[in-house]
Order: sequence, then structure tokens, then C-alpha cells
Amino acid sequence: MSKAFQTPAPVTGDLADLTQFTCSLAEAAASVTRPYFRKPIDIIQKLDNSPVTIADRECETRIRSLITERFPDHGILGEEHGFDGAEQSEIWVIDPIDGTKSFISGLPLYGTLLAYVKDGGVRIGAISMPELEEFWIGIEGQGCFFNGAPCRVSECRSLENAILMTTALEYFSPGNREKFAVLREKSRIRRYGGDCYIYAMVASGFADLAVETGLQTYDYMALVPVVEQAGGVITDWSGKRPDFDSDGTIVAAATQELHQQALEILNS
Repeated sequence: MSKAFQTPAPVTGDLADLTQFTCSLAEAAASVTRPYFRKPIDIIQKLDNSPVTIADRECETRIRSLITERFPDHGILGEEHGFDGAEQSEIWVIDPIDGTKSFISGLPLYGTLLAYVKDGGVRIGAISMPELEEFWIGIEGQGCFFNGAPCRVSECRSLENAILMTTALEYFSPGNREKFAVLREKSRIRRYGGDCYIYAMVASGFADLAVETGLQTYDYMALVPVVEQAGGVITDWSGKRPDFDSDGTIVAAATQELHQQALEILNS
């Protein structure tokens, strides 16, 4: 197993085996996507006009097969192949390539997202960046780890000192774009692009605030333990912890104070 995907040594208890399995899924996913990266590849437009490639589909198929082999009674929700076993108490949520546009553009900021959910609550979440050989995993009650070492959010408590990130303004509706513009003008530094990578930067303390809209369950579920277990706060714009019924708006902040300031603007 690659050093990046090794199970964090301190992890114990009932989630230890599931954590190890999640790490192995991330490594398997990387072995599928990396041979396709920066190679000639067909791009297919889905019904929602988003792009998909053979790498997305093969990667999800591989992850699903490994989960089914190990845990045949677990449900699986994935971006490319839908929801099997939605009635199960234990469910895996998969985004094989988060940032397909980056992937097909040759940018290494695409990731694989993996989440383990039990009884409706997400307990393990992982962000894998194959081309960078960087891996974050958050385990409920155990902490968040980057390449096996504990990581922590920043101590930023005011918007005027915050580094704010989002993937692209085009994903905001006109009304929400205006709210984000207010947030943007009050922040210290703004950076764009990155998809799931921006939440990893919040978890590692390099960014302080990530704000997005239009996300699907497979886009945000894995982010929740990563940010929370690093000491941060992540909710939808109404202040609710993300779950299967969330509306796709996300605010991830380093501190409660910063999170509250962002919510006040986004709900104004």
C-alpha cells in the first residue's frame, strides 16, 4: 500500500477495520484513474450536461465491486451508477472523480471521495488526490489525518482575516452569487477552483472558509468527517449538518465564529 493510503496508526475501536478498508478503496481508485490522466480519452456529456469519462465509470465500478465483495449487505450510492440498497443501515457514498472537468483538462486537482454512513450519520470520510499522492481521512471520534499524520483547521475567527475558497462562480444562482460577492469582499484572500481539494485545505489549516452551492450527496458526504474531525464546522446554508436530504449548499469553516459570520451574510 502506498504510504499516503496507510491506515493512521492511532485509529482504534469499531471503526478501525472500516478505516483500513476505506484506505484500500482509495488506493484501488487511484490505480484506475491515474493511467487515464493526461491521455487521449473520450468525453461523454450526461443528461445534465456534465462530462463523464471511462475513468469515472471504471473507477466507480471497481470501488463498488470491492465493497460488495467485502460487505454484501451494505448499500452503495455513487455518481455514475446510482443507489443500490438505499434501505440498508450501512451505506457507502462514492464520487469516483470529483472534478471531472479538471481531470479532462489535465489539472491534477481531481479527487476521489469516499464516505461510510451508518444509521443516517456519516462516520468516515476520505478525500483522495491521486496525482498529488495526498490523502485525508476523517474518522468519527478519532480525528482527521493527512497522509497518516493528524491535521487541524486554522484558528481564524473573523471574516476579514479569512482565506475564502470556492470552485467556480458559475455554480451559484444570480441571487446566491450576490450573497457570495458580499462574503468575498469582506474576506482577506479569495481563491477559485479545486473542487473537493478546497475542503482538504480547510481541514489542513491553509484555507479558512469554503462556500459552494449545487452539490449532490456524493459531492459533500465525505467532506463532513474530514472537516469536523479536523476541528472545523460544516453545514448547509441553513446551518444544518449535511445528510442525504441536504439541499446542496455547503459552508465549511475553521471555527464556529467564522462559520456564523458566513451564515449571517449568506442568509441575509
